[in-house]
Amino acid sequence: MRSYGAVLSLPGLRAIFAAHAVSMLGTIGAEVALSIMIFERTGSPLLSALVLVCSFLPYAVGGTLFSSLADRFPARRVLVTCNLLSATGVAGMLVSGMPVAGLLGLLLCLGMIAPIFAGARAASLAHLLPTDLFPVGRSLLRAIGQLAVLTGFAAGGIAVAAIGAKSLLVVEVVTFVLSAVLIGTGTPWTPAGERTGNAVRDSWTGIKDLFADRKLRNLILLTWVAPAFSSLPDGLAVAYTAQVGTAAAAAGAMFTGYAVGGVLGELVVARFTPSVRRRLVVPFLIAGQLPAIAFLAVPPIPVAACLLAVTGAGYAFNQGIDPLILAAVEPSHRGRLFTVQSSGLMAIQGVSIALGGVVGSFIAPNLTIAAAGVLGTITVLLIARRALSTEIRQPLTEALR
Repeated sequence: MRSYGAVLSLPGLRAIFAAHAVSMLGTIGAEVALSIMIFERTGSPLLSALVLVCSFLPYAVGGTLFSSLADRFPARRVLVTCNLLSATGVAGMLVSGMPVAGLLGLLLCLGMIAPIFAGARAASLAHLLPTDLFPVGRSLLRAIGQLAVLTGFAAGGIAVAAIGAKSLLVVEVVTFVLSAVLIGTGTPWTPAGERTGNAVRDSWTGIKDLFADRKLRNLILLTWVAPAFSSLPDGLAVAYTAQVGTAAAAAGAMFTGYAVGGVLGELVVARFTPSVRRRLVVPFLIAGQLPAIAFLAVPPIPVAACLLAVTGAGYAFNQGIDPLILAAVEPSHRGRLFTVQSSGLMAIQGVSIALGGVVGSFIAPNLTIAAAGVLGTITVLLIARRALSTEIRQPLTEALR
């Protein structure tokens, strides 16, 4: 049975996914607490908003400079170290009198660590899971991540109201330590990769080698570009509620629609066979883009949330792409590959949301979202045509007609 149950039944995998859930909640909780703490201290919406900027920005830097760390050492050691460093960073935020610049600097450090953690975790799954279960394992990571986002931001706000921002940061320190313990005591050992010279130089050389392969380069680009377009409505959700004359709080329904659709898409596609998942790549790519075009009609919030749910479900296309990426890279370079993939994804989503906000300042939000749907559909199909293997080019050709 190719499902989440089959993945979780393997030795050590429950600990990996439990640690992922705990560390995700810790990361989100820290962002919520820090954003509220900075606003309470300064009264500045801009400085409070910089928390999100500092959460996205370091991914590109950390993933570029330090991607080789995910391969140079055993994955379990890398994961435990990343969690303990994250716990130390959050503990530093609790230092009395820490200036705002220091708080944001510590958040930048956490963002530098995150892509290394993600790369090492994906590489360990590639070692521990059979090839046909690897995309299901990564799907479960994404589903847990979406659920953590859904619960973390809501629970974080409630927790800050109940116990205060600093107390919540204390809880987040504990979650990172707990994640380290779960990984250190409950997961199998996986071998380290090669160590060739300086880590930064090795990272850069490895990235150049990865992107020298045209097919692999296009596959990675596809996993970046598709969500970059499909996540743009999130950045315009509040502006869209104002356009349709609804309270800003209704934007939460749009955020929730996208996340719920993402989880449901992952759950359903994970039960399909590998061949079916490959054939569904193009339909899911299209499903992730086309609903945005319907915003031309300025749909009410409930309809908009449903459209975004379909868009979120389209993210399950990754389950058909992951095996192709895995097959195209040597095992000794998997850690840096997945580090670069995750860091690039976060960076390009941050840029996309920011650009959407800029464009949405000059033209109506619904037109911005619809334009992203048109451009996204065209762009992902053009990249997919180059990236996908011959075994699924026939459905792609049919989709392009």
